[in-house]
Amino acid sequence: YGIEDWLLFDASVVRGLAYYTGVVFEAFDRKGELRAIAGGGRYDKLLETFGGDPTPAAGFGFGDAVIVELLKERNVLPSFDSAGVDTVVFAMRKELYPVAVQVASTLRAAGQSVDVILEDRKPKWCFKHSDRIGARNCCIVAPQEYENGEVSIKDLDSGEQVAIKIDALADWASENSQ
Repeated sequence: YGIEDWLLFDASVVRGLAYYTGVVFEAFDRKGELRAIAGGGRYDKLLETFGGDPTPAAGFGFGDAVIVELLKERNVLPSFDSAGVDTVVFAMRKELYPVAVQVASTLRAAGQSVDVILEDRKPKWCFKHSDRIGARNCCIVAPQEYENGEVSIKDLDSGEQVAIKIDALADWASENSQ
């Protein structure tokens, strides 16, 4: 398979989790300077332990902190100054979350890159978040506007805010995509 230069067998590897029932493994950077990037193994009784049917299984996990250090060391960590998001969609109330998801789906289908906030946040936080990630617009799903079949969309460059009919969102998005 052409992977022999990438593998090193070490029978002394022990993972500290009691649910492993067979082979375990760890993955390191080639220089071996960082702690394990990933680790995993076989755990045939894990699902059964939590009430599931007996199922043979294997899996792994990895930590983002080690990956970030590795990317920094190699000068390939991408810049996250601008996420390339066209519109941030924010529902002002929990009961409007499904509407926000549908609005985001409509915008995405029309070619926009969309971030959806499904958290109990104040509008001020959402506008700051939108600005921080470099979004062009912020779409607010609010109770009164929704009752009228509309959402509010604020252009974050000009500060202009308009009400758009939900059934006209696809047209708006097509006209306002990057």
